[in-house]
Amino acid sequence: MDGQDRIKRLLNYKNLLRQLQNLGFIKVFSDNIADALGISASLVRKDFAIFGIAGSQKGGYHIASILHTIHEILGKNEIQKIILIGAGRLGTALLNYGKGFTDEGIKIVAAFDIDPAKFDEKADVPILPMNSLVDYVRENDISFAIITVPESSARQVMDILKTEKIQGILNFTSLKVKNSDETIINNVNIEHELARLIYMVRQKNRESHD
Repeated sequence: MDGQDRIKRLLNYKNLLRQLQNLGFIKVFSDNIADALGISASLVRKDFAIFGIAGSQKGGYHIASILHTIHEILGKNEIQKIILIGAGRLGTALLNYGKGFTDEGIKIVAAFDIDPAKFDEKADVPILPMNSLVDYVRENDISFAIITVPESSARQVMDILKTEKIQGILNFTSLKVKNSDETIINNVNIEHELARLIYMVRQKNRESHD
Protein backbone atom coordinates (compact mmCIF):
# COMPACT_ATOMS: atom_id res chain seq x y z
CA MET A 1 0.00 0.00 0.00
CA ASP A 2 2.91 2.35 0.73
CA GLY A 3 3.99 2.13 -2.92
CA GLN A 4 0.49 3.05 -4.09
CA ASP A 5 0.36 5.97 -1.66
CA ARG A 6 3.73 7.16 -2.92
CA ILE A 7 2.54 7.13 -6.53
CA LYS A 8 -0.53 9.16 -5.50
CA ARG A 9 1.77 11.69 -3.85
CA LEU A 10 3.94 11.73 -6.96
CA LEU A 11 0.91 12.74 -9.02
CA ASN A 12 0.10 15.43 -6.46
CA TYR A 13 3.70 16.68 -6.68
CA LYS A 14 3.42 16.82 -10.46
CA ASN A 15 0.19 18.83 -10.42
CA LEU A 16 1.49 21.27 -7.82
CA LEU A 17 4.82 21.78 -9.59
CA ARG A 18 3.07 22.43 -12.89
CA GLN A 19 1.02 25.16 -11.21
CA LEU A 20 4.14 26.71 -9.70
CA GLN A 21 5.95 26.53 -13.04
CA ASN A 22 3.03 28.25 -14.77
CA LEU A 23 3.29 31.02 -12.16
CA GLY A 24 6.92 31.55 -13.09
CA PHE A 25 8.68 29.69 -10.28
CA ILE A 26 11.98 28.00 -11.16
CA LYS A 27 12.91 26.43 -7.82
CA VAL A 28 10.96 25.06 -4.88
CA PHE A 29 11.79 23.81 -1.38
CA SER A 30 10.43 20.69 0.29
CA ASP A 31 8.77 22.92 2.92
CA ASN A 32 6.82 24.73 0.17
CA ILE A 33 5.59 21.45 -1.29
CA ALA A 34 4.75 20.04 2.13
CA ASP A 35 2.73 23.10 3.17
CA ALA A 36 0.76 23.11 -0.09
CA LEU A 37 -0.10 19.39 0.12
CA GLY A 38 -0.58 19.09 3.87
CA ILE A 39 2.21 16.58 4.44
CA SER A 40 5.60 16.72 6.17
CA ALA A 41 8.71 18.09 4.49
CA SER A 42 10.62 14.97 5.56
CA LEU A 43 8.13 12.80 3.65
CA VAL A 44 8.62 14.94 0.52
CA ARG A 45 12.40 14.55 0.81
CA LYS A 46 12.08 10.82 1.40
CA ASP A 47 9.87 10.38 -1.67
CA PHE A 48 12.22 12.44 -3.80
CA ALA A 49 15.23 10.43 -2.60
CA ILE A 50 13.50 7.14 -3.44
CA PHE A 51 12.71 8.39 -6.95
CA GLY A 52 16.21 9.79 -7.48
CA ILE A 53 15.18 13.45 -7.42
CA ALA A 54 18.12 15.50 -6.19
CA GLY A 55 18.15 18.89 -4.52
CA SER A 56 19.96 20.78 -1.78
CA GLN A 57 18.95 22.22 1.56
CA LYS A 58 20.04 25.71 0.54
CA GLY A 59 19.24 25.70 -3.17
CA GLY A 60 16.05 23.66 -3.18
CA TYR A 61 14.83 21.68 -6.17
CA HIS A 62 14.68 22.75 -9.82
CA ILE A 63 11.02 22.40 -10.84
CA ALA A 64 11.76 21.56 -14.48
CA SER A 65 14.17 18.82 -13.41
CA ILE A 66 11.65 17.29 -10.99
CA LEU A 67 8.91 17.28 -13.62
CA HIS A 68 11.25 15.66 -16.14
CA THR A 69 12.06 12.88 -13.67
CA ILE A 70 8.40 12.40 -12.74
CA HIS A 71 7.47 12.10 -16.42
CA GLU A 72 10.16 9.47 -16.87
CA ILE A 73 8.89 7.53 -13.85
CA LEU A 74 5.30 7.66 -15.11
CA GLY A 75 6.29 6.81 -18.69
CA LYS A 76 5.07 10.17 -19.99
CA ASN A 77 8.14 10.99 -22.06
CA GLU A 78 6.62 8.79 -24.75
CA ILE A 79 3.02 8.17 -25.77
CA GLN A 80 1.50 5.14 -24.05
CA LYS A 81 -0.92 3.38 -26.40
CA ILE A 82 -4.09 2.00 -24.82
CA ILE A 83 -7.08 0.12 -26.22
CA LEU A 84 -10.60 0.28 -24.85
CA ILE A 85 -13.00 -2.66 -24.84
CA GLY A 86 -16.68 -1.73 -24.55
CA ALA A 87 -17.96 1.35 -26.38
CA GLY A 88 -21.05 1.87 -24.22
CA ARG A 89 -21.82 5.02 -22.24
CA LEU A 90 -18.77 4.90 -20.01
CA GLY A 91 -16.51 3.78 -22.84
CA THR A 92 -17.79 6.58 -25.07
CA ALA A 93 -17.24 9.13 -22.30
CA LEU A 94 -13.63 7.99 -22.01
CA LEU A 95 -13.17 8.23 -25.78
CA ASN A 96 -14.60 11.75 -25.78
CA TYR A 97 -12.08 12.71 -23.11
CA GLY A 98 -9.27 11.73 -25.46
CA LYS A 99 -7.40 15.05 -25.48
CA GLY A 100 -7.17 15.09 -21.71
CA PHE A 101 -5.42 11.73 -21.83
CA THR A 102 -3.12 12.83 -24.66
CA ASP A 103 -1.94 15.79 -22.58
CA GLU A 104 -0.78 13.23 -20.01
CA GLY A 105 1.11 11.12 -22.55
CA ILE A 106 -1.71 8.60 -22.88
CA LYS A 107 -3.53 7.82 -26.13
CA ILE A 108 -6.51 5.54 -26.63
CA VAL A 109 -5.69 4.22 -30.09
CA ALA A 110 -8.70 1.95 -30.71
CA ALA A 111 -11.93 0.74 -29.14
CA PHE A 112 -13.68 -2.62 -29.55
CA ASP A 113 -17.30 -3.67 -29.23
CA ILE A 114 -19.68 -6.46 -30.28
CA ASP A 115 -22.41 -4.10 -31.54
CA PRO A 116 -22.11 -3.52 -35.33
CA ALA A 117 -24.03 -0.24 -34.96
CA LYS A 118 -21.06 1.19 -33.06
CA PHE A 119 -18.35 0.20 -35.53
CA ASP A 120 -16.56 3.18 -37.10
CA GLU A 121 -13.16 2.48 -38.60
CA LYS A 122 -12.74 6.10 -39.77
CA ALA A 123 -13.31 7.78 -36.42
CA ASP A 124 -10.43 9.60 -34.70
CA VAL A 125 -10.35 6.58 -32.41
CA PRO A 126 -11.63 3.70 -34.55
CA ILE A 127 -14.28 1.46 -33.02
CA LEU A 128 -13.66 -2.06 -34.28
CA PRO A 129 -15.34 -5.47 -33.94
CA MET A 130 -14.20 -7.72 -31.10
CA ASN A 131 -13.02 -10.40 -33.51
CA SER A 132 -10.25 -8.05 -34.66
CA LEU A 133 -8.96 -7.45 -31.13
CA VAL A 134 -6.24 -10.10 -31.06
CA ASP A 135 -4.76 -9.15 -34.43
CA TYR A 136 -4.78 -5.45 -33.48
CA VAL A 137 -2.97 -6.09 -30.20
CA ARG A 138 -0.30 -8.18 -31.92
CA GLU A 139 0.20 -5.83 -34.85
CA ASN A 140 0.37 -2.65 -32.78
CA ASP A 141 2.36 -3.86 -29.78
CA ILE A 142 -0.32 -2.95 -27.23
CA SER A 143 0.49 -3.31 -23.53
CA PHE A 144 -2.43 -1.53 -21.84
CA ALA A 145 -6.22 -1.86 -21.96
CA ILE A 146 -9.33 -0.36 -20.39
CA ILE A 147 -12.38 -2.60 -19.92
CA THR A 148 -15.88 -1.11 -19.72
CA VAL A 149 -17.98 -4.11 -20.73
CA PRO A 150 -20.90 -5.71 -18.81
CA GLU A 151 -19.93 -8.12 -16.04
CA SER A 152 -21.25 -11.04 -18.10
CA SER A 153 -18.53 -10.38 -20.70
CA ALA A 154 -15.75 -9.25 -18.41
CA ARG A 155 -14.21 -12.65 -17.66
CA GLN A 156 -13.97 -13.61 -21.32
CA VAL A 157 -12.43 -10.26 -22.27
CA MET A 158 -10.00 -10.47 -19.37
CA ASP A 159 -8.88 -13.95 -20.42
CA ILE A 160 -8.24 -12.77 -23.99
CA LEU A 161 -6.15 -9.83 -22.80
CA LYS A 162 -4.12 -12.01 -20.46
CA THR A 163 -3.51 -14.55 -23.21
CA GLU A 164 -2.23 -11.74 -25.42
CA LYS A 165 0.18 -10.66 -22.67
CA ILE A 166 -1.45 -7.30 -21.98
CA GLN A 167 0.60 -5.97 -19.07
CA GLY A 168 -1.78 -3.47 -17.52
CA ILE A 169 -5.60 -3.41 -17.35
CA LEU A 170 -7.88 -0.73 -15.94
CA ASN A 171 -11.03 -2.66 -15.10
CA PHE A 172 -14.25 -0.62 -14.80
CA THR A 173 -16.49 -3.69 -14.63
CA SER A 174 -18.06 -4.98 -11.42
CA LEU A 175 -16.01 -8.18 -11.73
CA LYS A 176 -13.03 -7.85 -9.41
CA VAL A 177 -9.96 -9.60 -10.81
CA LYS A 178 -6.62 -10.19 -9.11
CA ASN A 179 -3.21 -9.45 -10.58
CA SER A 180 -1.25 -12.23 -12.21
CA ASP A 181 2.49 -12.62 -12.75
CA GLU A 182 2.14 -11.13 -16.25
CA THR A 183 -0.68 -8.62 -15.82
CA ILE A 184 -1.35 -5.80 -13.34
CA ILE A 185 -5.07 -5.11 -12.95
CA ASN A 186 -6.50 -1.96 -11.38
CA ASN A 187 -10.15 -2.58 -10.46
CA VAL A 188 -12.26 0.59 -10.41
CA ASN A 189 -15.80 0.18 -9.10
CA ILE A 190 -17.45 3.59 -9.51
CA GLU A 191 -20.51 2.59 -7.45
CA HIS A 192 -18.31 1.54 -4.53
CA GLU A 193 -16.18 4.69 -4.77
CA LEU A 194 -19.29 6.90 -4.71
CA ALA A 195 -20.73 4.95 -1.78
CA ARG A 196 -17.45 5.32 0.10
CA LEU A 197 -17.39 9.06 -0.64
CA ILE A 198 -20.98 9.52 0.53
CA TYR A 199 -20.29 7.56 3.72
CA MET A 200 -17.20 9.65 4.51
CA VAL A 201 -19.11 12.92 4.00
CA ARG A 202 -22.03 11.74 6.15
CA GLN A 203 -19.64 10.52 8.84
CA LYS A 204 -17.87 13.89 8.85
CA ASN A 205 -21.18 15.72 9.14
CA ARG A 206 -22.29 13.50 12.04
CA GLU A 207 -19.04 14.11 13.89
CA SER A 208 -19.32 17.89 13.39
CA HIS A 209 -22.77 17.83 15.06
CA ASP A 210 -21.71 15.72 18.06
